[in-house]
Amino acid sequence: MRARGARALLLGVIPAVVLAGCGIRATEVPVYFTPAPSRMPCPSLTSSPQPRDATRVPVRVYLLCDGQLTLVQRTVELPADTDEARRRSVVARGLLDELARHPSPGELEDGYRTLVPFGTGVKGARPGDPADSFRLSVPPERMRSGAMAQIVCTFAESTATQGGSGKVTLGGPEGDLSRYECPPEVRNNPTATPVPSATAAPAQ
Repeated sequence: MRARGARALLLGVIPAVVLAGCGIRATEVPVYFTPAPSRMPCPSLTSSPQPRDATRVPVRVYLLCDGQLTLVQRTVELPADTDEARRRSVVARGLLDELARHPSPGELEDGYRTLVPFGTGVKGARPGDPADSFRLSVPPERMRSGAMAQIVCTFAESTATQGGSGKVTLGGPEGDLSRYECPPEVRNNPTATPVPSATAAPAQ
């Protein structure tokens, strides 16, 4: 009996000695293993892309990601000889082209998408329109809520508007114009929140 007890005691001591020899401290706290973290959707983009030539300037556009509007860096073409009177229209066309462009493979992998229909066009103010207005090729009331949120929020925070005022005046090819704005609730839930608007005053 004494021999069996000694052997049992020895067998109980050996694992502790082995663990101590390996530098592992014995513990009674359970260790839980979790899966490696997956790639986070909608990564924050803080740096502007380097323009490929002097005629391209960095801009930011809103794409949809994880149910919200998220800024993505782009570049648009702006020839060096563009005068100030045409600058806003050129920037607006570039922004709309980027909004309608299919996201890159990397952006798709990160969860980005766009609802702006490919081929949507934009022109500057017509005679009788307020000077800071734009005419879309598709009437705003025919566009999906998420697409309008992308356009309004992108334009309102860009140099296409007067000093990035936070508001933009838009209309379709014909008819009245409306003054749109981009509050936080639109950015946070663009597909379900109507973009606030008010009838724009005609040019004086």
